Amino acid sequence: MPSTSKASRFFELADQREVAFCQSINRAVRFRPALGYFRLVSRLGDGWFWYALILSIPFLYPQSGPGLALLMALTGLTCTVSYKLLKRWLIRERPFISFPAINCGTPPLDRYSFPSGHTLHAACFQVMLTVAEPALALIVLPFTLSVAASRVVLGLHYPSDVAAGALIGGLMGYVAMSWLHSDFVTILARSV
Repeated sequence: MPSTSKASRFFELADQREVAFCQSINRAVRFRPALGYFRLVSRLGDGWFWYALILSIPFLYPQSGPGLALLMALTGLTCTVSYKLLKRWLIRERPFISFPAINCGTPPLDRYSFPSGHTLHAACFQVMLTVAEPALALIVLPFTLSVAASRVVLGLHYPSDVAAGALIGGLMGYVAMSWLHSDFVTILARSV
């Protein structure tokens, strides 16, 4: 329990330092086109965009795609378990809960804020694509950046939640690619 109270004290201080920045970014929800765009990006970032991408990779890259797609799926599951455990352990309330002046632009998928699971997945997959298929990664990059921005614009996360999600996800993607990618590609190429 002491680590939870230390985390609570830390997040209370961080929340106070980030709230003004959150409010200024959150003002974008006042503009209907911005709200609609970031809601759509957020909804696609729930997983739908990534599921479609992972399923299409074996067709786009018949030699290496099946291994990459499988590794992305397994790494994505690892990301989900990791961020859910971190959220339950660290317990940081979302900005719109702690500060009623921040508007919630779309309902959250869960209660807690740290780290951003959407950003964690987006950064993980972005790094994996950058290592394996840089041209595709460049095409996906605007979506990844939009997912990260949407979390703060919609009042669901603090910037530090997004930064932490990006760091953790990026590291998970890099580790997966460094340690497992060539093995997955080789094994699946042999079985086809």
